[in-house]
Amino acid sequence: MDNWVLVGPHKVEKREQSESEITATQVKVKVSHVLVSNFDAFCYTGDKKIPYPRTPGRFAIGIVTETGSACYGVKKGARVCLNSVRPCGKCLSCKTGNKYECEHVEVAGIDFDGFLRDFVVCEYTDVTVIPDSVNDLAALCIEHVALAENIFDKLNLPAGASVAIVGAGFLGSILTQIALYHKLVPIVIDNNPKNIERLKRSGAFFTFEADDSLMANIDEATSGSMCDASIYTSCCKLTSTVPANALANGKDLVLGGFCTVNFTMDTRPIFEKNLRIYAVSNGYGYNETAINMLVHGAIDLSNFEKEILTEFDVGKLYEERAEKASYTAKMTVLKLIM
Repeated sequence: MDNWVLVGPHKVEKREQSESEITATQVKVKVSHVLVSNFDAFCYTGDKKIPYPRTPGRFAIGIVTETGSACYGVKKGARVCLNSVRPCGKCLSCKTGNKYECEHVEVAGIDFDGFLRDFVVCEYTDVTVIPDSVNDLAALCIEHVALAENIFDKLNLPAGASVAIVGAGFLGSILTQIALYHKLVPIVIDNNPKNIERLKRSGAFFTFEADDSLMANIDEATSGSMCDASIYTSCCKLTSTVPANALANGKDLVLGGFCTVNFTMDTRPIFEKNLRIYAVSNGYGYNETAINMLVHGAIDLSNFEKEILTEFDVGKLYEERAEKASYTAKMTVLKLIM
């Protein structure tokens, strides 16, 4: 049994995984697919600070091979999503039974080992059963959809509202499709022609480059009112003034994503427009909602470039992903069940 372990920046080792016994409330899961992500890539390069050694792999699905005697709703043979965000169990909210108000949620690949390994033993509450109608690739996007739902729930925009989505990489593409699902009007801003063309095929009508005509284009698209909200995807390298300038006065600017490239934010337009700004870095509490949306066809992955690998060099893949993090929308999936 294999277990890939980060032992330092740019250093990964393939180790033998020992057998693990399960308790009455635990399940054992054979990992089938792991999504290569910007988050894992930055953990690998050291841009995301993590304790070493640590197994990477934030987004994964698998098959339950064993269940404890006190596991409910999860059966042997079930296809499950391995929940990548968990309550800490230590804060006041967790100790008083309000786990969805956890103050320090823990993240796979940082606070506990990720899922790039043959088997995972965890509490049965830390997996989510995947319906048959959701295919494997869509299931790997559950937390991306959950994060999008977390963002749009907080924005609470009415149908027809316009939302600027700055950065049309993988997450930006999903945010755009979820915005369309909620009958919002996404205005997508990106300087990568491939990303723009892909989102046009996905139904995005307003897609603009961040050039000298951007503000005029947004003004025309919104009939002069500018955007009701904007989302700056965290790995985007467009200047941080773009999402702020796209907004009308007194609106919300969200910094959304699982990880970030280093950037500085010009605060002048934020003060001048009295904007509200906040960050959303996970989809905790929204997995079931995300699965329901996938069942109802909220996202279409047919326009995404994909590769499914059964043989791979983890270090090389993470290096490549880190280099392309600001614009790539390619789905690279590691298949561990042959």
